[in-house]
Amino acid sequence: MSDASKPASVADVAKAAGVAKATAARVLGGYGTTSAKTREAVEAAAARLGYRPNQLARSMTTGRTGTVGVVVGDIGNPFFSLAVRGISDRLKAAGFGVILANSAEDVDEERAAIQRLLAWRVDGIIVSPASVTETAHIAEASAAGVAVTLLDREVAGLGVDCATTDDTGAALGVTEELIARGHRSLAYVTSSLPDQGQFEGPQSIQTGAVRKRIEAFLATAARHHLPARVLTGASGEEATARLIHEVMAGPNPPDAIIASDSLIGISVFRTLRARGLAIGEAVSLVTFHDADWTQITEPPVSVVGQPALQMGEAAARLLVERLAAPDLPPRHLAIPTQMIWRASVRST
Repeated sequence: MSDASKPASVADVAKAAGVAKATAARVLGGYGTTSAKTREAVEAAAARLGYRPNQLARSMTTGRTGTVGVVVGDIGNPFFSLAVRGISDRLKAAGFGVILANSAEDVDEERAAIQRLLAWRVDGIIVSPASVTETAHIAEASAAGVAVTLLDREVAGLGVDCATTDDTGAALGVTEELIARGHRSLAYVTSSLPDQGQFEGPQSIQTGAVRKRIEAFLATAARHHLPARVLTGASGEEATARLIHEVMAGPNPPDAIIASDSLIGISVFRTLRARGLAIGEAVSLVTFHDADWTQITEPPVSVVGQPALQMGEAAARLLVERLAAPDLPPRHLAIPTQMIWRASVRST
């Protein structure tokens, strides 16, 4: 450093490299053109002096901060952890840093997180919306010129890029297969809470991906004239156990259960075992997301394999492309899922 008590400045680097301050600023800021020899001299001088860029000054010059905000519903959920890894890897390769926020599937928390990110002048935001209706804050961020990409959950009419899996196709396929294997009473379990606290059909669910799955699940069961129940509020081990105990002790208990994510899935698995039910015989179990635990249980659990890592990478790619070409029309990438059948579902 040029002074033990003062960070090296662009002027210090320019003097050490023997170039004009404007030339050093172009090299250190990553804009404009310089010769390879000059760039190497400036970079070597910056390394010797321990120069660190002033991001605020850079943003005032370029209009960019080199950061992207990411807001997800539950970073503790393995699905979102993988998605964030995909996002981070792709953005890092493109030269962006990541600021991560957790909304806990709460719209107010999500709104506050996006406001903070806008105050920090991020170049873009990737968000997994907690609600398909309360999205004004996302629309406002987009209208303000910030690139926005939705992750996992599409919101019709928002007019922004979106990377999801094919939730409708996945739920339809797994429900059809369960019915083909002889199941006649079905249940879908989700942590989502319906409007007004009572499930009154898919439209009462605010989580976009879950709403699409429930729509396909119920429609498929209805086509076959079979009973199908939706159990909501499975947020944690205790709540999930209570729901499963109640439905299995009631009239016409389900002979097949679909868990909306792997955290719910493992709670359902434990509760069914605690009741002494033979999974894969007395009752079948399928969970969304191929978490590690699903392969090592006895029996191993059938899953809807969701390409979370690839979906995160796709969301980041859409955002980077949007930053490079703001006038592109909105795009929606729906990545196919893969059904993996294991012994937790009976064969006939």
